[in-house]
Amino acid sequence: MTAEIHKKPGLETLRAAISRLEGHSDRRRTVLPFGVREIDARLPGGGLTLGALHEVAGGGNDALHSAAAGQFCAGITARTRGKVLWIVTRQDMFAPSLKQVGLAARRTIFVEASSDVDVLACFEEGLRHGGLGAVVAEVARLSMTASRRLQLAAETSGSLGIAIRRWRRQTDAADFGQPTASVTRWRVSLLPSVSLPVPGVGRPRWLLELIRARAGECADFEVEACDGKGRLSLSATLVDRPDQEAAGQRRARA
Repeated sequence: MTAEIHKKPGLETLRAAISRLEGHSDRRRTVLPFGVREIDARLPGGGLTLGALHEVAGGGNDALHSAAAGQFCAGITARTRGKVLWIVTRQDMFAPSLKQVGLAARRTIFVEASSDVDVLACFEEGLRHGGLGAVVAEVARLSMTASRRLQLAAETSGSLGIAIRRWRRQTDAADFGQPTASVTRWRVSLLPSVSLPVPGVGRPRWLLELIRARAGECADFEVEACDGKGRLSLSATLVDRPDQEAAGQRRARA
């Protein structure tokens, strides 16, 4: 009996370690709601899990430019607290576009890395720091091993981690289908902007695909892009629909 008592703590410690390596955590996590009922209802806890890793990619040509994907991520981080570390690999970030969706320049720390290896190193270090509200990083390849390290770092500090999957060639985007330890995976594609009663360009619209959600549901949403406070809204053409079940059936093969 005594031997069993001594073994039990070690066994539970081992189980906890395995659980963490698999990207699970026993502690209660807080979430960041989108404030759109149709989206939050598909996510465990009713929002985007904080202290976790999430992936975002652009659809179509945005897989290379990440303009809409970047604004989507900026809108999310604008609603977090604390500084935001943003790691880039190319000098084409248009900072004012982040301000348009509520992410102020005074809150953002930009870091340029020369390779994916450097990006991942900065990404992990930023997540482990513990003093940041969110860490966003542009990265092409994301292996299961690297994503597990990032997930563990985010769990440890409680910071939000977002990997913007950005590629140099359209064919490389097929890597987005490979499994990772991220809690959610999103794809943002451009749609025609909102129609105006006068000549001009209305508010941008996106097709927002929730491709993967651990313990949640996959779905597609047609949304109006983030406003000046980082908030999405359901496209006006869909507001009167009872739900988006039909849209959710259009699952992306990724």
